[in-house]
Amino acid sequence: MISKRIPAATVSRLRPRRRGLASCGAVAGPLFVSVFSIEGARRPGYKPLRHPVSSLSLGPQGWVQVANFATTGMLYVAASAELARSPGQATGGRIAAAALGATGLGLLGSAVFRTDPVSGYPPETPDAPAEITATGTMHTVAALPIFLGIPAAAFACAWRFHRGGRPGWAAYSAVTGASMLASIGLAGAGFSQDPRLVNYAGLFQRTAIVTGLSWLTALSRAGEPSSPS
Repeated sequence: MISKRIPAATVSRLRPRRRGLASCGAVAGPLFVSVFSIEGARRPGYKPLRHPVSSLSLGPQGWVQVANFATTGMLYVAASAELARSPGQATGGRIAAAALGATGLGLLGSAVFRTDPVSGYPPETPDAPAEITATGTMHTVAALPIFLGIPAAAFACAWRFHRGGRPGWAAYSAVTGASMLASIGLAGAGFSQDPRLVNYAGLFQRTAIVTGLSWLTALSRAGEPSSPS
């Protein structure tokens, strides 16, 4: 069997394309957070400290958040394919790539299946839904790769980085996983109408989202192909 070496000129042409795919993961998180922050600030009756990000997909302007879910999801899926080809010690290898891909699929699922109203949004809806719909259940399932998958990947990468002699990345990954689990636990209690936490559930959820997506952004930047010297 004869193996063929890829010409240097071909590699040079592929490098900008690979860098573009890796950059998708770096811009996805900031884009997602920026859009839901702006939309949350301008939406009548919506309280970012109290209401979940997914509630922005409800109502007449819900298409904005649906598009935000879908666009960010596609960016993460594209980035995951490139990150899988990057050096493992620099980026966490296949574990980190799987985290990006799973997050992307979770976001795409969140775009398809809208959440049920909660905590009084949209206006004139009850704080706790009288009935959980099938669509709302599927939305919750779609969120699992994000709120549980990212922490799991972060802990796995922390161990990988530790064994690879990268203590800074190991500590950052471990703190990311622990912080996300704590924040989403508090958010879940608040959305379940715990009177001590209900008015801050949206803040806790946003803390988890920003923490996890910032970690993915850092991994994506570490996995970007180097420019030729």
